[in-house]
Amino acid sequence: MRDASTGVLAARRASLIDNRDDVRRVWDRISALALDFIQNSGRLKGAVDQVVADTVGTELQLFARPNLSRLGYSEKEASDWARLVQERWRRWAWNPIECDLRGKWTLPQQVDVALRHYVAYGEALGVIDYLSPAQRAAYGAKTGTKFLLVSPHRLVRDTSEMERLHSGILHDANGRPQAYRLLERENGMEVKRDYAARDAAGRQMVVHAFDPWDSGDVRGISVIASILRTHASAEQLADATLATAILQTLFAATLTSDLKDSAEAFQALEALENEALTTEFGDYFAARMEAASENSLVLNSASQVNQLAPGEKLELHTAGTPGSNYIPFAGDIRREMARAIGVTYSSFSFDWEGATYSSSKMEYSSIWPLVLRRRGRIAAPIHQAVYESWLDEEIGEGRIPFKGGYRAFAANREAVLWADWQGPAKPTADDGKAAKASTERLQNGTSSLAIECAELGLDENDVFAQRVAEAKRYEAAGLPNPFARQQGGGGDAPVPDSTGATP
Repeated sequence: MRDASTGVLAARRASLIDNRDDVRRVWDRISALALDFIQNSGRLKGAVDQVVADTVGTELQLFARPNLSRLGYSEKEASDWARLVQERWRRWAWNPIECDLRGKWTLPQQVDVALRHYVAYGEALGVIDYLSPAQRAAYGAKTGTKFLLVSPHRLVRDTSEMERLHSGILHDANGRPQAYRLLERENGMEVKRDYAARDAAGRQMVVHAFDPWDSGDVRGISVIASILRTHASAEQLADATLATAILQTLFAATLTSDLKDSAEAFQALEALENEALTTEFGDYFAARMEAASENSLVLNSASQVNQLAPGEKLELHTAGTPGSNYIPFAGDIRREMARAIGVTYSSFSFDWEGATYSSSKMEYSSIWPLVLRRRGRIAAPIHQAVYESWLDEEIGEGRIPFKGGYRAFAANREAVLWADWQGPAKPTADDGKAAKASTERLQNGTSSLAIECAELGLDENDVFAQRVAEAKRYEAAGLPNPFARQQGGGGDAPVPDSTGATP
């Protein structure tokens, strides 16, 4: 801990306090700055859009994984039931009247906004509600389960240790959330209202997704909190560079002469006793100035050649260009910002200069675990919470059949509700090389079709069913199986290469 001679450590203030107290202290200011920067920066706005695209794409696809073996389901019956659930879920999630309490947005749209909230506020917040039959009839909805996305700044920062209330969240003795205190606008007034974290049956009613830094955290903090100063500096650098570029279109001119027209020179002339010499010098000086005036400098005329008086020199001055360290310094700033947000430098800056297949592959490989982590920590929990409430209602009201009815489902909720959420596939720098690597992994026995399908964002069961259906269709039409390997030694005939020869 020996400090440098400049006292760099002594000048830096730091203290040890609970992270949740630190977050509560600066949450409003950081969130306000983050929103302002994102809304007024094309680069940050694009980075947030890239976060959404990498994490969920157009939507996270539901792959139901219920364990129904002990409930009297055969393997085929369980697969068919899961496919029915997935089909009904997709129709519900893409219908704003059915999935959104406001009736405006589809569930994928709400998750997109939730990810934007995650970047700006560090958390996403939503309430699961249930409409009565009368309310459904009024809205033209068939289901009662509805999801309402709430802006995180509506979750108050009130704290009271006596009530176990911290940053708007009420906890029990073990630190488990019991209720969330939201600030709502009602009849032009701000009203605080508590929402229970779970209902009497233990079903989740409030979704609060964030990525904690410490085990005691109760609120998230903006993803770009660590680069607010960096982005502000980058904006200053960009503004200064733009101002310099504008100044380069302007110039100033100075005219330098070796003649001295100061007061001392004229006083010396007046002191000369030879009046004739003084008169002659004055006439010479006047004639010289008259000649220079007749050949006046016109700087905005490109066709005129200007003449200067003897001993005079014309100089043009322009604004200096940025130094040679500008580009690498700006690139380093963008790398820091891209790293903090969790996107690749290339997608953040759109700079692919010097990029190769290997460097692009490593860039995507290093950032992809962050994408999967963000998908599993933020986007998937929102989907899963809404999915569980929706499926509970579907089975309870008989729209999805279940052996043993709702009672059997309630007794085996965890086994029935298990699901995977697949997003877009990992980007590749070369699809051909990626496909070849996948084939080699399968041939070497180091992977499986399920793993390779998951890498592409596909469900192996859907791929298998689709291949079976297509194979039967081609066979019925008398066409060769499109999935058969094209190789010698039986099966389909080998395919000639470009020279006409067969292997």
